[in-house]
Amino acid sequence: MQVKKTQKSFWSFFGQIIGTTIGALLAALAIRVFLFPHQLIDGGVVGLALIFARLFGDGYLSYFLILFNLPFIYLSYKHIRKSFVVHMVIATVLFATFLSLFQNIPTFDGEFLEIILLGGVLLGAGVGLIIKNGSCTDGTEILAIILNRRTGFTVGQIILTFNIFIFAIYGFIFKDWHIALKSLMTYIVAFKMIDIVIAGLDEVKSVLIMTSKPKIVTNLITHELGLGLTVIPGIGGFSGEERNILFVIVERLDLSELKDLVLREDPTAFLAIENLHEIAYGKAVSRVSRKVKKKKFFNN
Repeated sequence: MQVKKTQKSFWSFFGQIIGTTIGALLAALAIRVFLFPHQLIDGGVVGLALIFARLFGDGYLSYFLILFNLPFIYLSYKHIRKSFVVHMVIATVLFATFLSLFQNIPTFDGEFLEIILLGGVLLGAGVGLIIKNGSCTDGTEILAIILNRRTGFTVGQIILTFNIFIFAIYGFIFKDWHIALKSLMTYIVAFKMIDIVIAGLDEVKSVLIMTSKPKIVTNLITHELGLGLTVIPGIGGFSGEERNILFVIVERLDLSELKDLVLREDPTAFLAIENLHEIAYGKAVSRVSRKVKKKKFFNN
């Protein structure tokens, strides 16, 4: 049993390294082919490295990337977890290596809108793959996590503030606010692409259902819609009565049907709907999900 767990752990780590390598490759191509030749920068540590490379020379880009990430690698070692440090070091070294290898690669010459879109999409895809495989190449996220624990600011607010500062510094140093704004636009495209890579294009929602007819509604959801659900025991805050709450994860296309079915059966029901960024499940759940979808398809 222990041998199987070790083998599974090894292949999981190996798969993550492959994904990180592909991500670092794509991100390096985005910078060398689209961003750096047209004076565009990214946010965070990568943006700082690009600014210093423009000041001191193209050949120093990889060195600046590693140098600026070192303090954050140390912070992650002290405040996050040791396994993450390993992944971050590997990702940073791979990214820096590809940046050096692609130093003389042919660049893309086109309209600035094309450069922003293509560069942002490619960069976001690469960074998204790196993050999805448990790593990062930008230490500002580490800093944001640590500051989040000690302040009232969210991780997103801290990263956004830091990146706006980077773009402002870039515009100030080179006296070119147009290129700083275009860099910000590229960053926004990349940021959205990261979300797509990590969460996917399929929108999945979680639904909490409070109803006075939990048994009937449960049967309707499982048999008519072919959806699985979880029954959570609860107590009404006002009435003090015991009441079961239904928890359902549903795809966007099934949401309207779910709402109609529940409210048709119980017009006094209450549904709380929330977006989900990601769902992780085991093989058993995956098999059940496939059987339910198959059953639902043939019953229509």
